[in-house]
Amino acid sequence: MPQPTPPSVLRRPRLWIGTGLIAAVVSMLFALLYVGGNVNPKGNLRDLPVALVNADSGADAGGRHVNLGDQVVAGIQKAAEGDKSFDWQVVSREEADKRLGRGKVFGALVIPKDFSATVTALASPQPAPQGKAATPPTLTVLTNQSAGSIGSSMSSQAAQKAAHAASARIGQELLKQAAAQKAPLPTAAQLKLADPVTVTVADGHPVGSRSAMGLSAFYYALVLVVCGMLGANLVNSQVDTALGYLHTDYGPVRKREPVQHTSRVRTLAVGMALMLGMALVMGTLVEVATVGILDMDASHLGLLWLYSVATIAVVGIGSLALFAAFGTPGMLLATIVFVAMAVPSSGATVPLQALPGFFRTLSEFEPLRQITEGMRAILYYGAQADAGLTRAWASMGIALVAALVFGFAVTRLYDRKGLHRIPSPADGSETATPEAAAPAAG
Repeated sequence: MPQPTPPSVLRRPRLWIGTGLIAAVVSMLFALLYVGGNVNPKGNLRDLPVALVNADSGADAGGRHVNLGDQVVAGIQKAAEGDKSFDWQVVSREEADKRLGRGKVFGALVIPKDFSATVTALASPQPAPQGKAATPPTLTVLTNQSAGSIGSSMSSQAAQKAAHAASARIGQELLKQAAAQKAPLPTAAQLKLADPVTVTVADGHPVGSRSAMGLSAFYYALVLVVCGMLGANLVNSQVDTALGYLHTDYGPVRKREPVQHTSRVRTLAVGMALMLGMALVMGTLVEVATVGILDMDASHLGLLWLYSVATIAVVGIGSLALFAAFGTPGMLLATIVFVAMAVPSSGATVPLQALPGFFRTLSEFEPLRQITEGMRAILYYGAQADAGLTRAWASMGIALVAALVFGFAVTRLYDRKGLHRIPSPADGSETATPEAAAPAAG
């Protein structure tokens, strides 16, 4: 029977239809997932956590004690009743610093202790002591890039808007008080009273200058996931080559090892063992490259190494389980699970609170979100367990157990049904039918 030539292969409708369908599905799926998760963060924003600190001790004015900090808090809470975009968490300054230092809030608005005193001094008819200028009232907005630059920016904008709105309300009261004193005010003084509060912006939890502005944890986590997938692809092909199921091409030279008949379970076990060894090498080199060569800001280097190796190993073992269960389509499935669905639901760039509901649901079990949060804890939050590290280790353990159970259960089933991977003598192709295969060893 004559062998088909390359041009004749291209005339086969099945080749075009099969390849076209796969390309169409992949391109559409990636576009919907990547762009769909990030296309409208403000429109999807719900309950972004922002700390609200009221340290104001109040002041005596006009024969009564006033606390303008309480009024600012009440005004923000009233404005938030019809807008669920932000979750204003009223806490102490100490608690706010803890939450900033664990990535639990994206920013904070701080009302200082002397806020009422400095505001009432503006409306006081008594001049300031000679040689001492009146202290302007100030509200401080704290950012938190370590929790995500976009989320920190959204938090900062909301806090600044709330602070300026509070300044305008206070200014109206001050102008009324000034008008009641029957003393004409210069235009400059009126403008100062109309917007009396100075709003300053500061970094609530600084990260190092070589931390990619708070994104180094995400990039590092993404590198680990990609290394796990690429490592699994390499291991899968190398094991099949060593067992004689695949050819090896060295330029124009093609080589094939003698076929070693073995079970699918044993093949998967060999691949996973090799993946563990590759994880040790790859995890070590990733840390050497990023920390040693690129001088990325990092501490807890021993824990970082262990976390890197474990992440690559778990992702690789999970990918190998998919390869063993689904064959060639398993590679596409692994790409969808570990990249296409994982990146937009990771909360690393766009915060989870600004994602559509579908992606928030994905984030509960998609690996990249858990890996990134654990990496943030190591790089930015002093490896605190409740900053995401405990959840990351637990998720990694669950994923590893699930991959092992799934992979070995499916391959064991294939072996029991006689679906062995033994080449057909006629054309050297692989078969998965009991009639074409002899029983596999083991």
